[in-house]
Amino acid sequence: MAALQGPNLGVNYGWTARESGWNTGMDTNLKLLDAVLQLSAKSRTLAAPPTTPANGDRYIVAPSPSGAWVGKTGQIAVRIEAGWSFYTPKIGWTCFIEDEGVLSAYKATGWSAGIAI
Repeated sequence: MAALQGPNLGVNYGWTARESGWNTGMDTNLKLLDAVLQLSAKSRTLAAPPTTPANGDRYIVAPSPSGAWVGKTGQIAVRIEAGWSFYTPKIGWTCFIEDEGVLSAYKATGWSAGIAI
């Protein structure tokens, strides 16, 4: 399996030709890229997962989360294949917050209030 990981998105790389396990590692990479590139989240006010999420729905987890989101405050929650995947944002990431109509940036203190677009 790949022994190297990119410092920014955390994408794995470094497989040798025809190496076993490449499929699983590459699936993880592609899910990460699909989740965070051109980032848009439905909301950042939910502390619990919605009851009927669609595949691909993304949320920024609100403070004091519960259920499947416990311990994930501020992270990107993405519904993938009937489960939740979580991604920790890095400084400089931007996200369009759909229900607010603002573009928010992630900084050392968390997500910014955002600017209206």
